[in-house]
Amino acid sequence: MAITAIKDIAQARRVVVKIGSALLVEAGEPAAARLSSLAEEIHALRSEGVQVIVVSSGAIALGAARLNLPKGGRASLADAQAAASVGQVALAQLWAGALGSHGITAAQMLVTLGDLEERRRYLNAAATLERLLDAGAVPVVNENDSVATEEIRFGDNDRLAARVAQAANADAVLLLSDVDGLYDRPPSQSGAQLITRVEGVTPEVIAMATGDSSSGMGSGGMLSKLQAARIAERAGIMLAIINGKQESPISNAVAADRGTVFLPVRSDSARKAWLGGRLAPEGVLTVDAGCVAALADGASLLAAGLVEVEGSFQRGALVSLHGPKGERLGQGLVEYSSDECRAIAGLKQAEQEARLGYAPRAAVVHRDHMVQG
Repeated sequence: MAITAIKDIAQARRVVVKIGSALLVEAGEPAAARLSSLAEEIHALRSEGVQVIVVSSGAIALGAARLNLPKGGRASLADAQAAASVGQVALAQLWAGALGSHGITAAQMLVTLGDLEERRRYLNAAATLERLLDAGAVPVVNENDSVATEEIRFGDNDRLAARVAQAANADAVLLLSDVDGLYDRPPSQSGAQLITRVEGVTPEVIAMATGDSSSGMGSGGMLSKLQAARIAERAGIMLAIINGKQESPISNAVAADRGTVFLPVRSDSARKAWLGGRLAPEGVLTVDAGCVAALADGASLLAAGLVEVEGSFQRGALVSLHGPKGERLGQGLVEYSSDECRAIAGLKQAEQEARLGYAPRAAVVHRDHMVQG
């Protein structure tokens, strides 16, 4: 069944639960009571027949405390990588122990951005998740921060959770936060109202968010959660933000049906959902108003409508598509290099061969390799 409310989580076939650093680590030490409570809730969900994948932060915070690194291990990239190397060992042991007390086998799975951006590696990750779940294990996933760089990384586990949910073909994602959900303004402000249901992450919804993490330990804020919701909604997956600081957060959120639910607004094919969820475009193609209208009708991007090219990329790269006012239209896989795109920008098909020196391809970005939004 399609999951459209927090109270229906127990009816899901497969759920991804993301837990942030602030919920698992306190003053550099594991929040043992909360970890135990979460393990009990995972056990309860599994008893209802729900398969659970955990996306767990906390490695950098744990490792930084053990290495006595400043700023929670985030003073430099080298510090973060070193902290992650130490912290991943501790984090894996914590989850193995907590889940093991309920007779559940924990499986550590560390991924990089490239593992979910490149199609073949994405399918390999999906196959691993499927096999672990079929074998009765709970995959505990985290970004491999020991090798990730500032330029090539998820940067937060909210978006990672949404991408893992795509790969695992999950029904729902639960993001455990330090607030009840999305508010129409910062919740510290008087009169702030909780938004309980969102149908489509629009610019107006994004305007409600801030990029700040109140704990100072994590890398995500409300904005990263909205970006995760946008990835999930494209794949037909419900995403919910709930308060993870309360006792038994999942069961309490289910009982009260409290949090913010982001409903899936479409269900793209598996490949298009993967393409739409990719996070690292290598360039930007800006198109004219006529091309914007054509793309909205499902057309491919042709060179005649191309007005500007940003970045340096090769054929097959992921590029963002923007309108004449800078508005984002979507993204896709480009059929030409950046130099070739610049050479044929604005040209009709009959004019392109003379500029390129070979017969032009059908499109700059074909509609089959493009997603809007």
